[in-house]
Amino acid sequence: MTQSLFLQIHTLTSYSGVLLNRDDVGFAKRLPFGGAVRTRVSSQCLKRHWRRFEGDGSLGSIGPAMSIRSRRTFEKFILKPLVAEGASEAVAVAVTDELKEIVLGAAPKKASKTKKGGEEPETPTEDGEAESRTGQVTVLGRPEMDYVLSVARRIVSECAGSPKKAKEAANALNVGDMKKNFLAMRIGAGLDAAIFGRMVTGDPLSRCDAALHVAHAFTVHEEEAENDYFAAVDDLVAAAGEETGSGHIGSNELTSGLFYGYVVVDVPLLVSNVEGCVRSDWRAADRTLAAEIVRRIVRLVSTVTPGAKLGSTAPYSYASFVGIESGGAQPRTLANAFLKPVRSGADVLGGAYRALSAHAKDLDAMYGADGARRFAGLEPVDALGDAVGARSNIADLAAWAADQVRD
Repeated sequence: MTQSLFLQIHTLTSYSGVLLNRDDVGFAKRLPFGGAVRTRVSSQCLKRHWRRFEGDGSLGSIGPAMSIRSRRTFEKFILKPLVAEGASEAVAVAVTDELKEIVLGAAPKKASKTKKGGEEPETPTEDGEAESRTGQVTVLGRPEMDYVLSVARRIVSECAGSPKKAKEAANALNVGDMKKNFLAMRIGAGLDAAIFGRMVTGDPLSRCDAALHVAHAFTVHEEEAENDYFAAVDDLVAAAGEETGSGHIGSNELTSGLFYGYVVVDVPLLVSNVEGCVRSDWRAADRTLAAEIVRRIVRLVSTVTPGAKLGSTAPYSYASFVGIESGGAQPRTLANAFLKPVRSGADVLGGAYRALSAHAKDLDAMYGADGARRFAGLEPVDALGDAVGARSNIADLAAWAADQVRD
């Protein structure tokens, strides 16, 4: 039996009058593809909304703690608890700063110089909280931070209130033992890091490769955009009959479109990340949690919308089509079904269905069909033919995907 298993999720989702994902100057993100410019939603945008969704079926409600994504992680979970427990700010800053450098991979800083006469500085040379922050957002798990705090407490108890001794004790830590302790933690990096991955440079930390691969979504047709001119009325001016009462005039770009989305779940890697087993042993591991993650991912991909401009566009939409493939071959996107843009008109969804079906059949004819396929979709599903498997509703489709992991 093959040791590989990939679940490929294909979606078609329609939006009207929205601005889902903006670039640095406030316009919709775009993508040139097949000689035509398309409207785009970045994978980062999609993943953030799936990760942070708080309704029924959220990732955060599964059980294991989610990751901490912040520049202030060490400040909140190490520095402030130490100070609250009675450590002086100087000692807390010294311990926190050294442990931060060790955990994240930078060379530990040298102990600060003493004053003349052997006196140690009473306060840190920089603001303690600012010094404990990282230069960029880090992805760390609560179990990892709890372990680092336990190490910090031990150092504080041994340094007799001396920042210099605290730094020396931190520098003397056995990094090899720390690494073993980090590796022994189940989902130590947090549940979402096990799903979406994290890059680390610190020797003690374990790297988590992403088990969920997410493509940028793009419109199956050429971009459709309009500049929306608007005015905000000054109610007091208008009530006084002074001119029109306009208090502000501006414009925003609005777009409409049918977006193709593509997500791949590397099942062995997902099981390895959440259970702590070797990837090649994933079939012998408990796959209950991984199966539940997959079931929820299918629902999130199908129903959770990027949340830009909620108040003025209400950009809520469910996918019109969700197709899932389960197999051991290397995944391949169906994006090239739309290399030639679907013509805008009265039947954009039907045109997308026909393009998707034709491309899937072409790939099957050239490479052979792999694995099993199922889909859920709105009419006109007859345009799909038999290229994407049997039809189902979304709940049964999500359950079927979970069964591919569990069985």
